[in-house]
Amino acid sequence: MVFFSSAEVYGDYEGVMTEDVMEKNPIKDTYQMNDYAITKWAGELMCLNSAKMFGTETVRVRPVNCYGPGEHYTPYRGFIPKFIYHALSNKPYVVYKGHKRIIDYVEDTCRTFANIVDNFILGEVYNVGGRPEWEKEIKEYSDLILKEVGGNDSIVTYMEAEPFTTKVKTIDCSKAVRDLRHDPKVTPEEGIKRTVEWMKSIYTNINI
Repeated sequence: MVFFSSAEVYGDYEGVMTEDVMEKNPIKDTYQMNDYAITKWAGELMCLNSAKMFGTETVRVRPVNCYGPGEHYTPYRGFIPKFIYHALSNKPYVVYKGHKRIIDYVEDTCRTFANIVDNFILGEVYNVGGRPEWEKEIKEYSDLILKEVGGNDSIVTYMEAEPFTTKVKTIDCSKAVRDLRHDPKVTPEEGIKRTVEWMKSIYTNINI
């Protein structure tokens, strides 16, 4: 079984988020800052417990901001599809300052997930995200989207850091590189361009 967790389990851990952070550090208030993160960590614990009790063969993955064509808009999606949909609709949205993220294009993420089948190591856990040099302020991603859509930030409200949300996710994906040949190729600029084109084709009722 491959269990899909999330890098949100690290909470606001200050430092590089390697997979063993959750093993070497006691759970504290800064971890699992929201219900989503809590459920993901509980799921991982259930996997570990099942392996001990029943010998369940499981690999856990902790994706980081996977995005791209195929992800339809809802208010509960990640910030990339939300920003694109609102920019295309010329509707206001909020950008929180002080938050950094690394995004990973869906084709790159799924290629790595598929590689688990032929490289299945029982009990392993992997971070899966974009290249470290792609880490950007969320405002920078918003600016890329507005540029691609042909809009401006008059529809954007900038606010201070969002409470109960990780400010910076500095993720180490070296284990996935080693075991799963993780090799992200699609840059944020190219990935956002492709995603904007796809969303334009899907939401034809939007007055672009």
